[in-house]
Amino acid sequence: MSGLLALVLSAAITVYLWPLSPGVLALQFAWSPRTFGEIVHLWPPEDLERYRRHLVVDHVLLLSYAAFGWLLATRTHVFEPLGRAGRAFARMCLPLAAAFDAAENAFHAWLTEVPRFDTPLTYLLSTACSSLKWALLFVFAALLLWACARGED
Repeated sequence: MSGLLALVLSAAITVYLWPLSPGVLALQFAWSPRTFGEIVHLWPPEDLERYRRHLVVDHVLLLSYAAFGWLLATRTHVFEPLGRAGRAFARMCLPLAAAFDAAENAFHAWLTEVPRFDTPLTYLLSTACSSLKWALLFVFAALLLWACARGED
């Protein structure tokens, strides 16, 4: 159920944020105040508000994908072909990604509230959270594919 919820929420958020140009990924990887500000200032006020509103739903999404990853790794045998260490790492991938996603959301809520160009480290930390989130999501997918491929042997 958590996986289906994550899939539905992800699709809904994608559709909801589709009008934003530049897109959300550009904002997630805006590591400097200048880059972040340029993106946000290209959005009309209603698009900035659209982005800020989505953050609430994004918290439900990150909780659902964290639960999905944890449950898939702990309640099924999908990751058994990876051995003990591989299973342990797979178990933590999506919950850790969700933690970084939550931190990124907190940074973005704060950074989009009012201009805050005097805190360059905050932008860098936000981008680091985004990068780690995406890396862990991709690693989980790779581990899942690897486990499925090895399970067929």
